[in-house]
Amino acid sequence: MNRITKKFQEKGADEKLMSLFITAGYPDLESTVDLVLGFEKNGADLIELGMPFSDPLADGPTIQYSSDVAIEKGISIDKIMDMVGEIRKHSEIPIILMGYMNPVLRYGVAKFCERAKAVGVDGFILPDIPVEESGLIEHEAAKVDIPIIYLVAPNTSDDRMQLADQKSGGFVYCVSVTGVTGARSGEEVSQSVNTFIERVGKNVTKNPKMVGFGIKSYQDAQQIAEKADGFIVGSALINTIKDVYPQQNWKEHVFEFVHSLKFGK
Repeated sequence: MNRITKKFQEKGADEKLMSLFITAGYPDLESTVDLVLGFEKNGADLIELGMPFSDPLADGPTIQYSSDVAIEKGISIDKIMDMVGEIRKHSEIPIILMGYMNPVLRYGVAKFCERAKAVGVDGFILPDIPVEESGLIEHEAAKVDIPIIYLVAPNTSDDRMQLADQKSGGFVYCVSVTGVTGARSGEEVSQSVNTFIERVGKNVTKNPKMVGFGIKSYQDAQQIAEKADGFIVGSALINTIKDVYPQQNWKEHVFEFVHSLKFGK
């Protein structure tokens, strides 16, 4: 069974799963594996490992910054795959590669999917591939039994939500607000998310629902994910790393933040 599916099957009835997005190679190439393992020990249920790209569409300034740093330090798809392989020596946490189609095309779609399977990747999120045009990768991903996770947003029609649900595996990524990634005020997100999640609930019936974009605290997470299966945090995590790196014990500060996101203390 896919590790993502297993994780959702094992979760408690009232539990909200926490998925953390971290840009591979940020803040340096040597820290990614340790960070992922530390995230798991402090409550992370899933990991979205960002594949940096120089021309992102959906990323706000925080994740753009982390991608620029990782690119400058020499990150590559091969190095990201090696990181996943290293994590797999120590952990069975579900790992999803998240990024844009351009680097995948350059690497080779079939080669990318085969290598991902070999190292233990559990899913792909590719925000710039419309659900109707996913044939670019869907066929090759299906060959190695890696699901693609599609995104829905407040401006997604009911029909497209249903199609995203039909084609997704693992979960559907619910973008809580329109716009790029970034930590926002809880009030800004909660005002738009309630109506949106109600509509998602009517149209996304096959897969679990994870809510992302704008969550930066335990309170945000519990409020925004109230009617979903869990929440996703990216920009607030990267901002936390940016604030403390490379101070002594910087990882411990980051892990404390992760623990507080999941458990509120």
